[in-house]
Order: sequence, then structure tokens, then C-alpha cells
Amino acid sequence: MERIIKPETLKAELAGKYVLDVRRVADHHASSEQLAGAHWKDPEKLETWAESLPQDQEIVLYCVRGGGVSNSVVDALQAKGLKARFIEGGIEGWKTAGGAVVGK
Repeated sequence: MERIIKPETLKAELAGKYVLDVRRVADHHASSEQLAGAHWKDPEKLETWAESLPQDQEIVLYCVRGGGVSNSVVDALQAKGLKARFIEGGIEGWKTAGGAVVGK
């Protein structure tokens, strides 16, 4: 499975996906925005929540800019057999592409 989904692609395919916000605690607290319906999980505690994610649904995750955090979480989730990809450019790339965000 591909590791990355482009924001433009996701805008057309968002329905039915499990949206996972994996911004670090400080980044999450510093922001007032998230993708609609996103579930925030602390990336530092992945082992405590990874098993609770849906096995049969595609997971689309994001951090701030789609860098190290997203890469490491995608690696870990794909290793557990989950269908996970991350948004290229993170939430910032999503917003730049005109993707909608909501207050959290």
C-alpha cells in the first residue's frame, strides 16, 4: 500500500476514511484546528492505542507538515497490518490545498 496520499486526492476520497491526528502533544495543543472527525492520538504512546484502530477501514493520518512523525506512525501501523497512509504535507499541506478544517 502507498504511504502517502496527496491532499487533492484525499479531498475527493475522504468519505469513509478513519482520520487520525498524530501531532505531538505540544503541536496539538498549540493549534485550534483539525480535520473534521479526526481522532487525536499521542504518537509517543502508539503502542497503547494502535490495537484499537479499525482493521477494516483505511486510516489517513496527519501531523503538522507530514514529516518524521507521520512517517514513523505509518511504518508502525502498516507493520501491524493496518491500511494507513499519511497526508502529504500534513495539516498544513491539506489547508494549502483548500482542504477544510474545523475548530477543535
